[in-house]
Amino acid sequence: MRKSYYQKMAVLGLLLLILLGFQKYTEKSDEPFPKVTFISESLPIESLSEFDPNDLDENQWQKLGFSQKQTATILKYKQIVGGKFISKEQFKKCYAISEDKFNQLETFILLPETNAEAKGNSGFKTFEKKSLNITRKFNPDRFSQNDWENMGFSEKQAAAILKYKNYLGGSFVSKEKFKECFIINEENYAKLEPYLILPEKTPPNFNAYAGKSILIKHKTPQSSFDPNTLDVNGWINLGFSEKQANVIVNYRDRNLKGSFKTLDDIKNCFVISAEKFEELKPFIKFNTATMAKSSDERKPEFKQEKTDFSKVDMNSITFKQLLEFGLDEKSAGSMIGFRKKLGGFMTKEQILETYNIDKELVQKLLSTAPLDNSKVERHTLVDAPEEWLKNHPYFKYSADKIIFYRISNPDDKKIWKLLKTKPEYEARMKLYLK
Repeated sequence: MRKSYYQKMAVLGLLLLILLGFQKYTEKSDEPFPKVTFISESLPIESLSEFDPNDLDENQWQKLGFSQKQTATILKYKQIVGGKFISKEQFKKCYAISEDKFNQLETFILLPETNAEAKGNSGFKTFEKKSLNITRKFNPDRFSQNDWENMGFSEKQAAAILKYKNYLGGSFVSKEKFKECFIINEENYAKLEPYLILPEKTPPNFNAYAGKSILIKHKTPQSSFDPNTLDVNGWINLGFSEKQANVIVNYRDRNLKGSFKTLDDIKNCFVISAEKFEELKPFIKFNTATMAKSSDERKPEFKQEKTDFSKVDMNSITFKQLLEFGLDEKSAGSMIGFRKKLGGFMTKEQILETYNIDKELVQKLLSTAPLDNSKVERHTLVDAPEEWLKNHPYFKYSADKIIFYRISNPDDKKIWKLLKTKPEYEARMKLYLK
C-alpha cells in the first residue's frame, strides 16, 4: 500500500509540473509580437549621390538613415539572394526597406530596374574596390574630382564626396564631418584620417541642418566679375547654395535670353536678397562683348513671358511655366510626372512630397498659385476601375486586395476594415475617394 501511495503522489507531482509549464507557455503566447518600426529620419536628398548597394558596409547603411537592426536585415538579405543585389526590384523586396525609404533612394541606386533586365544585361557595370594611394597629408577641401579618382576612388564615389562637401557648404569642416560622408567606409576612413589636414572636432556653432538643407556661406567678392560669364560653380563661390546658383543661371539663360543687361535684371532674381545684391553691386562689371554673345549665340529654349502665377492652377500649370518661375528641368519634370500619375493634386502638401524638387522654391510658388481639385477623378472602392486602382500611386499596392474583397463585400466601410492599412496610407487614399 505504501508503494502504491508513493507512485500516486509521483504521478500527481508530474501532472502539476506539466500544468504549471503549460500555463507559463499560454501566458507567454499572449505577449504582443514586438512591433517592427522604421526610423523616420531620412538623409536629405541634397546629400545623396549615386551608389551601388553591393558596396556599402554596415556603417554606410546606417549613414543612409537605417537603424542597426534594419542594416543587419539588409546585409542578411543580401546573403540570402546570393551575396549580391542584381536589381532594384530585388532590393525593394527586403522588408527592412519601407516604401517611402525606397522611393527616396531609388533614383540613386546603380542597379538595373528588374531581375529580367539584370539577367539580360551581362555588361552591367560594377565597381571594383581599389586600394587607396595616399602619399602625403592633404586638405580634402582642395581636392578636385580628378584628385579623388587618382587616390583610388571611382568616378561615382569621387562625385559623391564632392557633392557631400557642397552639401556642408563647401567645406568638410572637421574630421568628424568628413567621416560622416556615407560613401567613405570605416576601413577607408582609418587609412585617410592620419593624412587629413582638418580640425578634429566640429565647431559648436556649426549646423548644416538649421532651416535649410545646405549651409550658405556669406562670401564677399575679392574682385570684379561679369555675371554673364559665371556658371553654377561661379555663383556658389560668391556664397550661394547649389540650388540658388542653378536658379540664377536658369533665370539668366531662359528668362533673360542668355544674359543680364542691367543691374535691375540681377536684382529682380528672387533668390538674390536685397542685402546680397548690395554686397555684390560694387563688383558687378558688364562686358558688352559677352552680352552680345549671350543674346546672339545662345538660342533661348523658351521665350520670356510674364505669367501671373496667382491665377495659374497647380493642376494645369505647364512645364514651360514652371521653368519660367525658376524651377530646373528635373524639378519641373518630377512635378508634372507625379501629377499625371495621381490624375491631379488634391492638396498642396502632396506637391511638396514630390521627389527631386526644389522644395524651397516650390513652397514659394504654392504661396502664390491656387489649387483647384474639382476636376480630379474620384471613385469609391466598390466602383473604382481596376486599371485605375492598379496604376494610381496611392492604391496600386492594395489594388488586388480591394478587387478581391469587394466581390463579396460591396461596401467601402467593410473593405477598409479588411484592408487594415496604415492610417497615413488610408488618409492618402481617401483623398481620391467620393
